[in-house]
Amino acid sequence: MIPGYMTIKEASEKWGLSNRWINTMCHSGKIVGAQKLGTVWAIPEDTTKPTEDGRVKTGAYKDWRKRYGKTSK
Repeated sequence: MIPGYMTIKEASEKWGLSNRWINTMCHSGKIVGAQKLGTVWAIPEDTTKPTEDGRVKTGAYKDWRKRYGKTSK
């Protein structure tokens, strides 16, 4: 790999995330400085682990059908 950059596999080991999730974040532009070289993503080594992924983890949507009177068919 290019000096100063890491692969998706190296990033997944460093950050504790799956290869597929890092690939998705690179593709959507959530990892700053990530560049695609052919079929391989190059991620700068000094990039920090992305923290905001847009998912709701608080349980705010748990049982939303019951709260809003929705019924499943």
